[in-house]
This record gives sequence, structure tokens and C-alpha cells, in this order.
Amino acid sequence: MISVESLSAKTSRDLAQMAKNKGVPGWHSMRKTQLVNALIKLAKDKAQQKKRKQAKSDPASPLISAKVSNKSKTAPMESAVAKKIRLQNVEQEQLRDIAFRSACSEAPTSDRIVLIVRDSFWMQAYWEVTKATIARVKVALGPNWHKSRPVLRLLRIKSRGNTNSFEELAQEIPIHGGASNWFINVKDSPSTYRIAVGYLLPGEGDTERFHMIAKSNEVLTPSSNAETDESWADITNDVEKYYSLSGGYEPNIVSHQLRSVLEEKSGQALHTTAFQNIPSLTRFSRTLNFDVDAHIVVHGSTDPFANVTIAGVPVEIESDGSFAVRMELPNKRQVLPVIASSRDGTQRQTTVLAIERNTKVLEAMNRDLSDL
Repeated sequence: MISVESLSAKTSRDLAQMAKNKGVPGWHSMRKTQLVNALIKLAKDKAQQKKRKQAKSDPASPLISAKVSNKSKTAPMESAVAKKIRLQNVEQEQLRDIAFRSACSEAPTSDRIVLIVRDSFWMQAYWEVTKATIARVKVALGPNWHKSRPVLRLLRIKSRGNTNSFEELAQEIPIHGGASNWFINVKDSPSTYRIAVGYLLPGEGDTERFHMIAKSNEVLTPSSNAETDESWADITNDVEKYYSLSGGYEPNIVSHQLRSVLEEKSGQALHTTAFQNIPSLTRFSRTLNFDVDAHIVVHGSTDPFANVTIAGVPVEIESDGSFAVRMELPNKRQVLPVIASSRDGTQRQTTVLAIERNTKVLEAMNRDLSDL
């Protein structure tokens, strides 16, 4: 039986593997508590489905028998072609509906879309659309709803030579239900952009109308000549996750080049799996070398022009305001004040991290070779 207690006793990696195997959507971005809740919900749903199947297969159930009897009298048999068309329509409806849905996050109360610059050539769009908004769009579009297509419209902002500016369509990107992130490639940096999410539907003649739901913030992409390593910041903050997503732990596709690049960018060694770490003298070595250590990564974001210290030591801040510091983790309790101060010194915020490491080394067990 799956329970909260049994799942909580597992590691985050084991829970992520379980969620992956069971087809939990969004498992790769979930934390441990979210993984536990998602797996519990999945188990409950499957148990309910099993009960319904048992009830349907039980001829002694008067309620089921009555339903089957009434259905057989009133509803004609659905042909294979009709069933195929119905399922295709259901699938198209799901792809058309871009309302935010997640088993681990609360439903949003308002619509929003943001545009984030990753580097000179890539941007990331993230959006949330409420179910109530989709219901209003269906009413507004009427019969055209079934002909509409959800899209992102990337708008390039240009100046007319004075204080006025205008937006021109740079890209039109088809999206689908179930997605809330999209990476967008641009080639004319530096440029100013914003993005809108909505539905494209037929207009008069060959023209198409755009029913907009939300429009994002403006962003300015950096010059392509600028040397930057910011695109690695989020990857190196959780390098194990991205190594796993890229197939690093799969025995058939493991790449030493991928491993070396991620270790170089992150400045930390990646763990090896069992099939990669087979010692050559396991049965004949009389000494088993074994060493375990741990480090911590303190990361966050602030104003790019602010000053940040961790335990009194200044921290380097990236141009987007992010910072990350890898620190030793001694075997004791320590208190780390993280302080951010504005450049002029008029504002200051403090976050105190209390971290404790309690390492226990158990007594080694030795057995004679004749016992193996």
C-alpha cells in the first residue's frame, strides 16, 4: 500500500523515478513534497477506477444492471468510425484549451504571461490562463471556437524616431493545451520584444483575427557580441537534475562529453551510477576505500546593482541579479546571515539560514572470503 509515510521515507530521486514511470505530468520540476502528493493522488485515482470497473463487471449490482438495461433500450451502438471521430474531437478540444492545469500547483486567479531573456538568441515565455477566461473566450468566439488555434505572438517594438513606438509581428508560434512554457529563438539582438497569448481564428477572406488574452512585459535582448555565461546559471544551480533529464544516467546513451561540460560549468562533480562505478578489484582488495562529503549551494536573486554578503563575505552578482555560491558544509550547526544592501545604502534586507550537518560513520563490517 502506498502511503504518505512510505513515500516520505524515500529519496527525492527515487520519488522522481516513480513519478516518471507512472507518467505523472511535470514530475521533473517537482520538489519532494509535491512528488509525494502527486503519487498519493495518482494511487487514489487508480483505486477509484478499479472500484468502478469491479462495479460494472458485477451483474448482481441492480444499479449497474438498470443502467445497462436503460442504455441498451435508448442508446444505439456507436460505430467504430463514430467513436474514432469522437475521440479525435476530444483530443483536439484538449489541445485547444490552454487553461492552466497542474496536479501540484494551485489554479491561478488571473491571466498573465511573462517574457524572460535567457541570452542573446533565446527567450522563454511562461503563461497562466484561468478556466474562467477560456469559458469567456468560447462564448465570445461562438462557432469560431472550434476553428481557432492557440498561439503566441512575438511582437518587436520599434521606435518612430520620437517618443512614440509601435509593435510589429515578429513570430507567430502555435502552442497547445498542457504547455505553459515555450523557448523562442531570435536572431536580431539587441532588440526590444514583448509577447501575447491568445487565439487565432478565421476572418474575412484570407485574413485571420487574433483574440488576445494577455500581453507580457517588455524585454531587451543583449548584444550578440557580449560574452556571457548567464544561460548556464539555472542549469549549474541544479546540475544533477539537468544531467538526468539529458540522459546522463541512462546506460545506453551516457555521454562523457555531457558530463565533462556540466562538471566544468558547475564546478562540482556529478555522482556516478552503479553501472559506471564497478571497481576492478572488488573481490580481491582487502581495503575498501569509502569517503562521503557534502556541500551546500546558497543561491537567490536581487537587484543587479545591490551588494550581497553571506556570513560577511561579499558575493558576486550576475547582470540579471542572480547569485550562487557553493560552500563547504562542516559537521556542525552554523548560522549564515545573507544580507542584501542597495548601492546607496538606504535599503537593507536580511535572511538568516540555520544549517546543521550531523554525520555518523558506522562501524565497518568485514567478512571472510570463504563466507561469500
